[in-house]
This record gives sequence, C-alpha cells and structure tokens, in this order.
Amino acid sequence: MGQPTLVFDDDCGFCTWWAEYVDGRTDVRIVGFSDLTPELRERLPEEYEACSHVVTETDVHSCGASIERALADSGLVDPLDEVVGFARNFEEYERLRERGYRWAANNRDLLGRVVSTTPPVRRESGDS
Repeated sequence: MGQPTLVFDDDCGFCTWWAEYVDGRTDVRIVGFSDLTPELRERLPEEYEACSHVVTETDVHSCGASIERALADSGLVDPLDEVVGFARNFEEYERLRERGYRWAANNRDLLGRVVSTTPPVRRESGDS
C-alpha cells in the first residue's frame, strides 16, 4: 500500500462528493466501504462504518483525523499544513477537530443539499 487510502461511506451523497473532491486533487486513493478488500478491512477499527479513515503504510487515521490527513498531508491546501501544525500545540485542538467532524457526519443530509454526488452504490444499482 504505497499511497494513502481514504476509506469512506460510498452510500452517502455528501461523503461521495467529499471523496471525489479529494480524489480529483490529490494522490490519495479512495475506496468505499462496499469495495474494501479483506486486507484493508483488517486494518480498520471494528466500528469502521462510524466515520471515514485514511490508511497509510504505517497508520490509520479515523474520523476528524482522516479529514485532516486528507487535506493537510496531501498538499491540497498548502497553508493548512502550517495551521494544523500550529493548532496541534493546543490541548483543545483534537477535541474541536473531532467535534467538527461529528457535527458534519451527523448533518450529512443537510450538507448534502449543498454538495452531493450520487453515491457509487446507487450508480451501480441504477438508482439516482
């Protein structure tokens, strides 16, 4: 597994939009929950469907950390590396990052009204 892999809910329109946004702008590979290989699934936490993950050769970054990794470490937003590096100096950073992730995850339907793409699972079955 040479390149980082973003694992996401491929039955969610907002999640699909986000994953395709990352895919179109980075070298991060995207894999939906429905396309997990046994090897990749083995590396994920037991409750992997609760959030997205970025899997590297050595680590698994879950939930808010996966989004941070997909954005900051990919070079998608150059100044973000410095901002995140600075923010990591504060005890509250991780809690706020995860709270933000959880808010977005809990409001995917609302966010999907603004940005959404037909999920791969629904494309394959012919639903729109």
